[in-house]
Amino acid sequence: MAGARLVLPGGVVAGGRLTVEGDRIAAVTSGTSSGDATPGDLDLSGYTVVPGFVDLHVHGGGGASYASGTAEEALLTARTHLEHGTTTTMASTVTGTIHEVARQAAVLSELVEDGVLAGIHFEGPFISHNRCGAHRPDLLRDPDPALVRTLVDAARGHARMVTLAPELPGGLASVRMLADLGVIAAIGHTDCDYATALTAIEAGATVATHLFNGMPGIGHRAPGPVVALLEDERVTVELINDGVHLHPSVLALAYGTAGPSRVALITDAMGAAGTGDGLYPLGPLQVRVEDGVALLSDGSSIAGSTLTLDVAFKRSVTVDGLTLGQAVESLCAAPARLLGLADSVGSLETGKLADLVVVDSDTFDLVAVMRRGRWVRGGEGFATVTPG
Repeated sequence: MAGARLVLPGGVVAGGRLTVEGDRIAAVTSGTSSGDATPGDLDLSGYTVVPGFVDLHVHGGGGASYASGTAEEALLTARTHLEHGTTTTMASTVTGTIHEVARQAAVLSELVEDGVLAGIHFEGPFISHNRCGAHRPDLLRDPDPALVRTLVDAARGHARMVTLAPELPGGLASVRMLADLGVIAAIGHTDCDYATALTAIEAGATVATHLFNGMPGIGHRAPGPVVALLEDERVTVELINDGVHLHPSVLALAYGTAGPSRVALITDAMGAAGTGDGLYPLGPLQVRVEDGVALLSDGSSIAGSTLTLDVAFKRSVTVDGLTLGQAVESLCAAPARLLGLADSVGSLETGKLADLVVVDSDTFDLVAVMRRGRWVRGGEGFATVTPG
């Protein structure tokens, strides 16, 4: 494919040429002229190519949910987000009984082994009653290391991240255990203070689950966990950039403090993503979606988002003023590094998987998606380069 604007690790180049062989990127050439294109190449003039997006935190989409415990719904969720550019995706659970979440993990682990999912993220039940959001309070549990280990073991080696409240009994011990197991310990849905957040980071926590949401705000005398998580270079902060969860100035504050290399833009999507308004299950709870905003049916809390990462990408560069490089860093490279997958995904480089997203260079609307060398959306619409 030739003629596209390519967003590469070293910068943005015009008139680039990208060669795919099998499931890999075979070559990336920057700044070529039209005469360098080979007849038969796809002509991507007027388009921008970025790496496939990497989502650390997604619960559902397409009317389906990873928490359903069925492979059919999990596949539909993954497919929905894939068609919106997410070529590497985690499956996030929601609070349920330990037995039920373990059963869900067993189903999801098979899809990891099949290459559909990148891993499993357990969000709940080890979170604060005071900050539980769209998690059923009566099912919450203290993060006793033995219970946390039960869920990790149920994932058969595919648990990538566990969100917990470190101030709860067993919280810090569980952070240490997760770090020893090579599983990401994430601080979220927490009522902890600044000092406890620092202690948890020292114990091995490396992620802030949807920063600002589900935790105390910043106080000038009591800075809370947000400041601790933003200021420590070992921590990657998740942000939901849907225009609902965060004010643009708060997003700018996070970027100005942590920088794009420590920000992972996520969806935290529930079943309505990629579909429309209506009633949807979120684990054992009911969610009403109106005008694209998801709230628990009683209106007491935001209940995830209806976001897809192509929309987050467009919003980042058209509303929030991020450069293409900054947006790609937070949507692709930073989450890939966090998951230990940077050798295969997260950037357009020779030898990496051919996971690509093509957007219109003027509007930044999604045009096409390729995963592992195969078009899954839109590839048939491109013209080919002709001689002369």
